[in-house]
Amino acid sequence: MASAPVPSGFRRLHGFTVPDSFTPAPNTAESREVVYSSIINTARAFMRFQKLDITVEGAENYPTETGAMIVVNHTGYFDFVYSGVPAFLNGGRLVRFMAKQEIFDDKVAGPLMRGCKHIPVDRFNGAGALDEAIRRLRNGALVGIFPEATISRSFELKEFKSGAARIAKEAGVPLIPVTIFGSQRVWTKGQPKHLGRWPVPVWLRVGEAVMPSDDANETNDRLHAVMTEQLDQLKKDYEDRYGPFAGGEPWLPKSMGGSAPTLEVAGAEDVEEREAKRIAREKKLAENESGGSGKHRKKGPLASNAGKIGIAAGVAGLAALLIKRKK
Repeated sequence: MASAPVPSGFRRLHGFTVPDSFTPAPNTAESREVVYSSIINTARAFMRFQKLDITVEGAENYPTETGAMIVVNHTGYFDFVYSGVPAFLNGGRLVRFMAKQEIFDDKVAGPLMRGCKHIPVDRFNGAGALDEAIRRLRNGALVGIFPEATISRSFELKEFKSGAARIAKEAGVPLIPVTIFGSQRVWTKGQPKHLGRWPVPVWLRVGEAVMPSDDANETNDRLHAVMTEQLDQLKKDYEDRYGPFAGGEPWLPKSMGGSAPTLEVAGAEDVEEREAKRIAREKKLAENESGGSGKHRKKGPLASNAGKIGIAAGVAGLAALLIKRKK
C-alpha cells in the first residue's frame, strides 16, 4: 500500500506488511463471492491511492474453516475495512459485520450490505440480530463486532458491551481479539478526515483465541483485559517504530503525550452527544406528528451523516462513500 521501508522480520504481501513467519492459508470458497470481493478490490485500490502503510500481525489467528467472533477495538470510521484485512490475507475469508438497520435501509449502502451478507441490527429489537449471528457462527462464518459500540475518542479501550461474549457462548465459537492503532489518523470522530493521499501507518494485531466460559460477564472482563494488554503493547511498538512524536497530537492518546481526551473526559463527551441526539430525535418526532416536517424532503443516512455510514457500513460503506464522492 505504501513505499515505506519494510522493517526487519517483515515482508510485503498483497500490498500489506506482514511478519516473515506468516504463511497464508489457501483461498476458501468465500473468496469467490462476487459482491464482497468487488468491494474488497475497491477498498484495496483506495488504500493504495492513499499510500497507507498497513501492518498486519497474527492473521493466522483468523480461522479458515470454522466460525469465530471477530472482536475489534474502535478508533476510526474505517476500522471495518482494516479489520477485514487479516481475513483477506488468510484464505480470503470474509467478515460479516453486525451493523445498524438504518444502513441497510439506505438506497446505496443497503444493497451492498445485503450483498456482503452483513447482519442488520434493530436498535429497538436486537434479539433477531443476535439469533442470526449465532446461526451464522454455527455454520462457520466469521462475524465482526465492536464491543465498545462507538468510537473511543480517547483511543483507549472503553467498557465493553457483553453481546460478543454472549453470542460466542451460545454459538460455541472463540472470540478473536483484534486491536488497531493508527486508523484514527485517517478519519475519526471530531477530527478532520483524510481521504486523499495520506501515507500514515496503521497497525493491526490479532491475538490468540479467547474461549468463552458459561459466565458472559467473566468472559467479557477477561476479553477486555486481554485486549487492553494487547493494545498497550501495540501502542508502545507503534511509537518505537514510527516515533518519537512531537507531543500534543490530537490523534495520540493522553497516555502517550497526545492531546486526545482521557477516558473519563471522552466518556462525558459521549454522554453529552447521546443526550443531544435524544433531544434531536424527540424534536423530530414532535415535528412529524404535527406535520411540520412534511414539506421537507427526508434525507437518507448517506445524505445526512456520511460519518455514520463509515462506521456502520464498513467495507460496503467505503464503496458507498466512493460512489457518493463521484456524484
